[in-house]
Amino acid sequence: MKKFFLAFLALGALAFGAEEETLKQLKVVVEATDLAGYSILAAVIGVGIAALGGAIGMGNTAAATIAGTARNPGLGSKLMTTMFIAIAMIEAQVIYTLVLAFIALFVNPFLG
Repeated sequence: MKKFFLAFLALGALAFGAEEETLKQLKVVVEATDLAGYSILAAVIGVGIAALGGAIGMGNTAAATIAGTARNPGLGSKLMTTMFIAIAMIEAQVIYTLVLAFIALFVNPFLG
């Protein structure tokens, strides 16, 4: 905690003693840092929403498969195969969101 406070004071001294050009460069760095922070926040929220939606979809798929198997046990294997395909497609959407989150975090095109 003391290190952060000391660093904060040092940056404050630099800001007050800096010339106009240095302040402009500092502003660009702060804006880039803000954009990186917002990118992290957006990635976390996006992956969270995608995981929540995927979990709900998988739960509904499993419930429908179990209900269908209970009604007609002879179709259990066909329903299970269809369920696995549906779950794979749901999970693929969550993985696509994770890939986009990684792009936003590590290869952010807005940071220049």
